[in-house]
Amino acid sequence: MSAFKDIVTSKTPTLIDFYADWCAPCKMMPPILKEVREKLGDSIRILKIDVDKNSELSSKLQIQGVPTLAIFKEGKMLWRQSGVIPAHQLVPLIKKCL
Repeated sequence: MSAFKDIVTSKTPTLIDFYADWCAPCKMMPPILKEVREKLGDSIRILKIDVDKNSELSSKLQIQGVPTLAIFKEGKMLWRQSGVIPAHQLVPLIKKCL
């Protein structure tokens, strides 16, 4: 939990993909996140968190559906949405947080 706090309090925005291995839509996210990484480079940090292996954190953040994407910066959640989001919609959302 302290590692998570260290990450989300960074000045660099962090996009977190909360996922589960059994979730079919979650399997669509890796190529989308790769495209986001290619477009934004080091201006954003991207993490994947397995909700089943991190149930305490998922519960604390009230993650109820997967995939859920969230953007954190300087300890604040700036944006959050459940479901698969294409890169062309995700990139502008992230750019607002830079």
